[in-house]
Amino acid sequence: MAAVGTWSFSQPAVEKMRCMILAGQNATDVVERAIADVENDVETGRHVVGRGGFPNSRGILECDAAIMEGVPGRFGAVAALRGVGQPCRVARRVMDRSPHSFLVGEGAEAFAREEGFTIEPNDTMLSSHTFAAYQDFLEKRKQADGHDTIGLIALDLTGNITVGVSTSGAPFKAPGRVGDSPLPGCGLYADHTVGAAAATGDGDKIMCYCPSFHIVQLMRQGSSPKEACCSVLADIRRRTGEGECFEIGLVALSMKGEVGAASSVEFPYAFWNQGMDSVEKSVISY
Repeated sequence: MAAVGTWSFSQPAVEKMRCMILAGQNATDVVERAIADVENDVETGRHVVGRGGFPNSRGILECDAAIMEGVPGRFGAVAALRGVGQPCRVARRVMDRSPHSFLVGEGAEAFAREEGFTIEPNDTMLSSHTFAAYQDFLEKRKQADGHDTIGLIALDLTGNITVGVSTSGAPFKAPGRVGDSPLPGCGLYADHTVGAAAATGDGDKIMCYCPSFHIVQLMRQGSSPKEACCSVLADIRRRTGEGECFEIGLVALSMKGEVGAASSVEFPYAFWNQGMDSVEKSVISY
């Protein structure tokens, strides 16, 4: 049993995951519920996640989310989804109920409506903080920083492993822009014989390297989660040039409950496994 999450703001979610896992809940339910709570908290929107996130260049909040089980063929995702504060829940429905694996834009919104989700007006999706930031963008062309996708991985009592990710994407992005987060192999990947991984950072660059898939493949070949994450980051640095590496943070969890991480920037992450009394936070210094 184990859990891991990206960035400091994931620590309460990992605490919640720990309690749910110890209570015997399924890894997929654990990940969905923990991410949904983060998504629906307007305060975590400033971390570029869910409700309260930064809108696109036209002032519309568009969210991406995905969930993947370690069982082969179990994946669901949405992208450029408008009007839903908990997009990870829609991604779960795609995985469970749609003949497709990935829905975007109007198709994702129509599916969400058919599944009983309320499609909210855009003004209820923004926070005062992100609305003000958008006004500064319009008036002063002032950009906002942020690539803080939340990625959570859970390994439950029966050996199921699930990874989920959610983001509202780069602040003031072009309408319809999708980063790495919901793309299998890029923002997330899971295999129940090996483990799972998640990525966060500059999604337009990350998607070119499929780091989550690469990490899991290295773990399959015998690398520990830490070794796999470091190897993938080293490979990216080699290919981009040492001084040209973009922002990327990586976390991984093995079926043994081992956790690893690597990053090109200062990167805090939260983790727990059954040998620990409580959730801990670690920071990779760059």
